[in-house]
Amino acid sequence: MSGYLIRRLLASLVVLLGVTVIDFYIITLAPGDAVDYLAGTADVSKEFSDRLREEWGLDDPIHLRYFKWLGNVLRGNFGLSTDTQEPVMDRIGQRLGRTLLLLGTALIISCIIAVPVGVIAALKPRSVFDFFVSAFSLLGVSVPNFFLSLLAIYLFVLKWKLLPTSGMYTIGEPFSILDRVRHLILPASIVGLSQVGELSRYTRSSMRNVLGQDYVRTARAKGLPERIVLVRHGLRNALLPLITLLGLRVPWLLGGAIIVETIFAWPGMGLLTVQASDQRDYAVLMGAALVSATMGIIGNLTADLLYSRADPRIRV
Repeated sequence: MSGYLIRRLLASLVVLLGVTVIDFYIITLAPGDAVDYLAGTADVSKEFSDRLREEWGLDDPIHLRYFKWLGNVLRGNFGLSTDTQEPVMDRIGQRLGRTLLLLGTALIISCIIAVPVGVIAALKPRSVFDFFVSAFSLLGVSVPNFFLSLLAIYLFVLKWKLLPTSGMYTIGEPFSILDRVRHLILPASIVGLSQVGELSRYTRSSMRNVLGQDYVRTARAKGLPERIVLVRHGLRNALLPLITLLGLRVPWLLGGAIIVETIFAWPGMGLLTVQASDQRDYAVLMGAALVSATMGIIGNLTADLLYSRADPRIRV
């Protein structure tokens, strides 16, 4: 098991390095830079702009800028934000926990709904319920997050006035867990519900396949209660592909969170990335890209470890 983990960690480091190269070149080749943004918001002279570019190293060749950035990162220095002059990791650290809270809640919501729905659909194939699940899955995959977000704002905020429209808490009010939960419900539900359709279909398909296996028929023939057959022999094995899918969906969840956080003004990594992109804040963008890639790799690695935990044959 330890050898498997070491190999996966080494492969993850290579992948992470490749992601930083691609992200750095794409971000750097985009038109404009932080000095152009500053010149557009303030009256600065060309001499001052040239001096800033030289001071920030924006005139250096791309490959030299990348290796300089990588060397600083390996020493734990992610640079300073060109917008606020704060350390990049301080800005990211202020937002990362909020995004993890949003994504964690969204994953819990999606699993709580998708797994039971998929299991029931597998137990009742070609029924009305199964047809409804299939239709809902297609709808969930087809409808984008921004449309669901705007629809939720119209219904729950403007029309029914049940929930707040944006932010993480009500400004001017003392700290309240209930207030935080009310602000979390809409964005977390949108991100979570967007996954329910696909997860439920995977659960249904996997459960149907497992229920047809010989060991399930043998368990029933031995007279085990149906609940034990379904949970211990059926669901445990049916969840294996779902674990892998959840690990692979972490990067997608981060991308979806960017849209949802922007619409609901949720002060997390997604909103920070959009603001840094608008301000040409390359240091923050690279820091956010590195953290997001690391989270995706950790998600995949965690899925592999859980997979081997659920199915001991994989450890061999």
